[in-house]
Amino acid sequence: MLEHDGKLRDALQDYARRVPEHLAVAGQFLQLLDEGGEDPFARSRLAGHFTGSAWLVSADGRRVLLTHHRKLERWLQLGGHADGDRDLAGVALREAQEESGLSGLRLEMRTPFDLDRHWIPERGQVPGHWHYDARYVVRAAADERFVVSEESLELAWRDIAAIAADAQADESLRRMARRWLAA
Repeated sequence: MLEHDGKLRDALQDYARRVPEHLAVAGQFLQLLDEGGEDPFARSRLAGHFTGSAWLVSADGRRVLLTHHRKLERWLQLGGHADGDRDLAGVALREAQEESGLSGLRLEMRTPFDLDRHWIPERGQVPGHWHYDARYVVRAAADERFVVSEESLELAWRDIAAIAADAQADESLRRMARRWLAA
């Protein structure tokens, strides 16, 4: 077992203890990690693969930076494919930096804030597949001026309390917003 696989296993088990309502989801992530065969950190594994995302909060912790995702045409957290990188916390931080253009970002902790397994529909030559998305809290510095990347139609700072109350928002965004507010 690779060192990062052991760290991820420990982090997933810790998450399952901290968030018992997600025990089944954490179990799915652990199963993917243990399956063997094609690398679960590579997007070429079309049955499903790991991704890393950032719950990118403002310096004061009241807002989160969301992307209007170009391909999925929905407001979501920043994030993307691991592309072989077994450090999903590092993937989340890298994706947040690349997709926002913000400097001075820092990981709050190296354990997942949220786990979400979701279906990605077929697109072009890529068949539909599962994303096993580990989400990490990333904190912005005082300068919150972002740059919209090619992956986004738009970026926006959104009030976390408003997301928690918005029935039209993505369910996983509402879940993370509620969890953030409860903490």
